[in-house]
Amino acid sequence: MLPESLVEPLKTHLAARRRIHEEDEAKGMASVYLPDALERKYPNAAADWGWQYVFVARSYSVDPRGGATRRHHMDEKLLQRAMKRAVQAAGLEKPATPHTLRHSFATHLLESGYNIRAAQELLGHADVSTTMIYTHALNRGGRGVISPLDNL
Repeated sequence: MLPESLVEPLKTHLAARRRIHEEDEAKGMASVYLPDALERKYPNAAADWGWQYVFVARSYSVDPRGGATRRHHMDEKLLQRAMKRAVQAAGLEKPATPHTLRHSFATHLLESGYNIRAAQELLGHADVSTTMIYTHALNRGGRGVISPLDNL
């Protein structure tokens, strides 16, 4: 789900990203790797705007599968390093990674009163027992139940 507060910044980012794509097109290097079946089914899709990475690498690289020079997606290590710097800058004692944000998202959903099934669907868990793990952080017991006494 995309927070409303990020819609406009994302539109701005996509406009800048589109300009990069157009520059790459002019250089003949606007394609992305597509798996074989997609490449055969949609032979021109690799260069179409709709198939491009949203967060793209700053430079070109040679694709080892076919030797084409093109942009790849941004390296996930960049996000991991940025997160590490942010955790250090914030003076947090506990370690945190980008995956920590997923756990925080789930915990905040449940703290806000959302149904565990809604959290399960948003997180993509096949089994609700996986989602139930997040209830431990709520201090409400294993079923997420608040004592009726707390509502008096």
